[in-house]
Amino acid sequence: MTDALTVSLATALRAAREAREFSAGALAERAGVSRAMIGKIERGEAQPTAVLLSRLATALGLTLSELVARAEGDDRRLARRADQPTWQDPVTGYLRRAVSPPGHGATELVEVDLPSGAKAGFPAGSYAFADHQIWVLSGRLRFHEGTVAEDGVAKGSVSTGGVTHDLAAGDCLQLGRPVDCAYENPGPEPCRYLVVLTKR
Repeated sequence: MTDALTVSLATALRAAREAREFSAGALAERAGVSRAMIGKIERGEAQPTAVLLSRLATALGLTLSELVARAEGDDRRLARRADQPTWQDPVTGYLRRAVSPPGHGATELVEVDLPSGAKAGFPAGSYAFADHQIWVLSGRLRFHEGTVAEDGVAKGSVSTGGVTHDLAAGDCLQLGRPVDCAYENPGPEPCRYLVVLTKR
């Protein structure tokens, strides 16, 4: 994440929190994130992980794409590739590109590059507002749908209520009801996939 995006994300997060008249403590409680961490992010002193940013966006009633779009301050209907905002998780290397023009329509397209061996987990709340499909463009993706630990390691299995989907290039998965999940790249090459979110 660039310094400019760190600052604009901090501003967008604070503005969204204040617009909903949430104190930092109230947002912390709703998102399951410490008040101290929220303060650091809002001051531009910390780069949030994908999981953390997703939790904050969800607690504010936004998708991650909407929060990033607010940070970019963009409302065009055409999003050229060179102008599409990207964000990289500082821990996993997960690189997220907001493909859709920001703030238009009910459907969002998000392109993700997941490095070999990387794993990124997200809480169920991340998918509370939208139907969700995953289309693998290249490489291999192991999607864990079920109980997932904080570090993104899926804890569930078929016998305990979780399901693991092994996807190859061209495969498309429609997610079921919102549950904790994790994206994992088990292959030797980077995995590139498209996430299609349609707001309910």
